[in-house]
Amino acid sequence: MTMTPHSDIKIFNALYPNVLKLQELAEKHGINDIFQDNGGKLLQMLLLTGLEDLPGREGNDAKDRYGNEYELKSVNTLLTKSFSTHHHMNPTIIEKYRQVNWIFAVYEGIRLLSIHQLSPNDLEFYYSKWETKWHDNGGKDINNPKIPLKYVIEHGKLIYRA
Repeated sequence: MTMTPHSDIKIFNALYPNVLKLQELAEKHGINDIFQDNGGKLLQMLLLTGLEDLPGREGNDAKDRYGNEYELKSVNTLLTKSFSTHHHMNPTIIEKYRQVNWIFAVYEGIRLLSIHQLSPNDLEFYYSKWETKWHDNGGKDINNPKIPLKYVIEHGKLIYRA
């Protein structure tokens, strides 16, 4: 069987050098693959906020020039209206979250609409709720509780609007 390239491969090939340049920029900021784990969105968030990526899957996501750490979240409003948190929410994770500000990026597909910052106090409503649920369920971790986009918009500080 012979495969014939789609006619759009010419467009792809014309754009691809710029994609490679974007990947080179991402690598300067610790992002190994702009197509994995929201890498392109993460790069955009870091550049707009001036934050620096913290490598690894454990711990917080980014830090500012003063060493303050941040939790970063993004949502694609074409898919959902809430932000994911952690797949094993428990008091240890909640305590870690209580120590940092959160940055929430709102996307429609890959188009950035806005970025909001919430402090630990802004999110205490959820921390308390999750802690209570964890204890009420006999110490069973909560699977990825959500933070609604509406809450983020109403309680967060707008730091960027497209």
